[in-house]
Amino acid sequence: MTDESPIVRLEGLTKIYKRGDTEVRALRGLDLEVRAGEFVALTGPSGSGKTTALNMIGALDTPTSGRVFVDGRDLSSLSRGQLSEMRRDRIGFVFQAYNLIPVLTAYENAEMVLCLQGVSEAERRPRVMKILAEVGLEGMEMRRPSQLSGGQQQRVAIARAIVTQPAVTLADEPTANVDSKTAAMLLDTMERLNTERGVTFVFSTHDPRVVERAKRVVHMVDGQVDSDETKS
Repeated sequence: MTDESPIVRLEGLTKIYKRGDTEVRALRGLDLEVRAGEFVALTGPSGSGKTTALNMIGALDTPTSGRVFVDGRDLSSLSRGQLSEMRRDRIGFVFQAYNLIPVLTAYENAEMVLCLQGVSEAERRPRVMKILAEVGLEGMEMRRPSQLSGGQQQRVAIARAIVTQPAVTLADEPTANVDSKTAAMLLDTMERLNTERGVTFVFSTHDPRVVERAKRVVHMVDGQVDSDETKS
């Protein structure tokens, strides 16, 4: 179920990278809206701009021109400190390489952002235990990443991304490093979180398995939207 408020709005985004004497136009006037509760895949060939668009939404990069709004805030109007707070509090990230801290347990990795937010241990513990159970890691809370499979590590990453209840969760090729069975289980988990918790997901992906599951597919070519299909 979605409401009418765009959680993400991209207006006329352009991004030009300079590589020596060459200019690479990664985005060319991109316009896009994502509403609360959507399950959206940005797809397209390499160089189409989908990862660049995800980085803009995540305040990991800045546009050459145009504006990015997340949760009603214009990112271009925020200071560096405010952008850091935005990434910490309102944007969840699930990376292809998991990006877990090796010396921390699954529980500690999942609670890390809550610690940074200053949430008390009394509040953190039930939230972290509940979300780890929801992603299928009950009983594995004290294992370190080296003691977990790739799929289990990605589940920890999903738990870490959504335990703060962000406005939007960004997933960059989340199934790239796992086999088909594990990919299906991860997608089951994210679909359930979307349906039951209303978690808004935006994927950047080449994976047809993700595209098949997405409720909306935005196909990008040459830094622009080529097609935008919402499935019935």
